[in-house]
Amino acid sequence: MGFVVPFLTAFLISIFAIILFNPIAAKIGLLDKPNERKKHDGSIPLIGGISIFFSILFASNLFIQESQTLNLYLISASLILFLGVLDDRYDLSVRVRLIAQVIIASILIFGAGFYLSTLGTIFYFFELKLGYVGILVTVIAVIGSINAFNMVDGIDGLAGMLSLVTFSSLSLLFYSANNDWFLLPLLFDAAILAYLFFNLRWPFTSVPKIFMGDAGSMLIGLTVVWLLVLGTQPYGLHESTFKAGIILSPVTALYLIAIPLMDMAAIMYRRVKKGDSPFKPDRDHLHHIFERAGYNRKQTLIRITSLSIFLALVGLLGEFYHVPEWFMFIGFIVLFITYNWALAHVWLILKWLKHNG
Repeated sequence: MGFVVPFLTAFLISIFAIILFNPIAAKIGLLDKPNERKKHDGSIPLIGGISIFFSILFASNLFIQESQTLNLYLISASLILFLGVLDDRYDLSVRVRLIAQVIIASILIFGAGFYLSTLGTIFYFFELKLGYVGILVTVIAVIGSINAFNMVDGIDGLAGMLSLVTFSSLSLLFYSANNDWFLLPLLFDAAILAYLFFNLRWPFTSVPKIFMGDAGSMLIGLTVVWLLVLGTQPYGLHESTFKAGIILSPVTALYLIAIPLMDMAAIMYRRVKKGDSPFKPDRDHLHHIFERAGYNRKQTLIRITSLSIFLALVGLLGEFYHVPEWFMFIGFIVLFITYNWALAHVWLILKWLKHNG
């Protein structure tokens, strides 16, 4: 079908939804108010996620062939959106969010029939097959992806830009494999791009500013993990979910979500090490480090996005040139260890950045 019409349709629907929902946000209390952690001017409508969802809902029904898997994805997406809206409005407890995320993850596993049955040949000598343990691993992966994109949503445009990198990479990989699911990440690219025009207020500063909220970041995280599980696994839980081949290796997936994943894992590790809850908010994320080094938010956004693009390109090149999975896995582990060390020695990094800034 091509790219242009689906892309433009999703883009325009997203803009229309933003204009439609913006005046409603204040009436239902869906506003982000500044506090000691959130530094912005005035109360900002949290409608970005809702607008993105409505764009995907309508555009997918127009351009993606109907299937049970698509319908189940849309059901799970609507549930995670609802959870995110409730969290934006009432600030739900961690326990409630996690229980809901486990239930939503079960739609992918027991409904659509997909789970992480193999992690590929990341240990060189053999393929790491998970068997039914993969069901638990998939639940953890779903929770991890949802919260990774949720946690990285700390400055204007960051979650949106990082998700553009991931969705663009996934669309390319699915398209290269002649898989029609390439349209879903493409539609997300369009809807998120429309959101970013309002969130970053570029190129038109006169447009009203909006945030995606937890509803948007959770929706993105869930969609990413759905696509990664569908794309990395050779077969599913049911015979009816058998697939002819994989779209990308599991280790490539790590590179496509490297920044959100490493930031979440490193921050959680440090929180637990200090005896705090892994979900306790703080100001130790990557974007906070750049800001403390003296970079403004635009500079921080450009640098982190550029790093994400570079890592995604490494993953894509590794996939297209069939670099051994064990080699790519070792590379990622080295990358994560370096990242974690950098966070633990942040004062040295800040000193270096200020000296070379």
